[in-house]
Amino acid sequence: MPEHSASRRFRSLFPFLLLPIVVSSLGLAQPALADTHPGQAALVSEVARDTGKSPAALNALLDQAKMQQGILDAISRPAEAKPWSAYRPIFLTDKRIADGVAFYREHRELLERIGKQYGVAPQYIVAILGVETFYGRVTGKYKVLDALVTLGFYYPPRATYFRQQLKTLLELPDNHLAGPLDTLTGSYAGAQGWGQFMPDSIRDYAVDAEGDGRIDLQNSLPDILASVANYFAKHGWVDGGPVAARAQPDGAAKPLGDWQAKPQWPLEQLEAWGYAPFQHLNPGEPTSLLMLDGLSGPEHWFTFNNFYVITRYNRSPMYAMAVNQLALAIMDGVRSADRVQ
Repeated sequence: MPEHSASRRFRSLFPFLLLPIVVSSLGLAQPALADTHPGQAALVSEVARDTGKSPAALNALLDQAKMQQGILDAISRPAEAKPWSAYRPIFLTDKRIADGVAFYREHRELLERIGKQYGVAPQYIVAILGVETFYGRVTGKYKVLDALVTLGFYYPPRATYFRQQLKTLLELPDNHLAGPLDTLTGSYAGAQGWGQFMPDSIRDYAVDAEGDGRIDLQNSLPDILASVANYFAKHGWVDGGPVAARAQPDGAAKPLGDWQAKPQWPLEQLEAWGYAPFQHLNPGEPTSLLMLDGLSGPEHWFTFNNFYVITRYNRSPMYAMAVNQLALAIMDGVRSADRVQ
């Protein structure tokens, strides 16, 4: 019998003996599936390990996320790059102040109850919403997944931070989100809701103030306000404490170098170095000295613990000063409106 005939007869009698060889060969020939995004497989592995979530479901979410050049462009030109003289007018407008007054007066009972509960002045809760999202009107148009995938996988300068935020987002329980994860929208940096909370802030500070078993920072005003107040309280806000006050240097004032967010010296030490307060303050109050480029030249400010707390929300001293001045303007407006009634 010819050799090729014997081979055919063997295969026809025992086909199953060759099956493992064929399957193995096919397996070796198939290329490994590539990540949709660089580093996706490692991230999915970590989240699945830490939460027990399905890798297939996690990959399905990340596969639909898109790298957006517009997000990379936006993060390269933050408002905080402007001088104070240009930054302040963005947030301290007549419209933003008037709308803050109206918001405070409309929701006064809820605001003051939450403020008392957390020991945080209500006008500062309102000012955060005013600076962040114009009292909930502008919460962001970007898909949160797109934002965090873009910055976590395609933005080397801060990839470590944003990758961690993406990991946290994927790990959050469903009842910590305003809706399905793939529908959430927010800022170009992936912040969500009226208070623009990043995923780790949702995890650590967001509050279910309504007691409905869900944290909704987009649609529940009690959750929104209580979460901002809780954020401040957990970072050390002192009820009734000072935030910032103007300082007047004399001609021989000691140069102090770069501003430090955390208060460095008792106020009386800065006075001894030539910086006089415009108002009466506790001479032992810990403070730092901040200089900003104002419209009329340099502005010197004493900044206190509560100012430092605002910088835990956003590290820019100009951001903290805008929140402070908006809060003061809102409170002045509320008191004026109360007197008219």
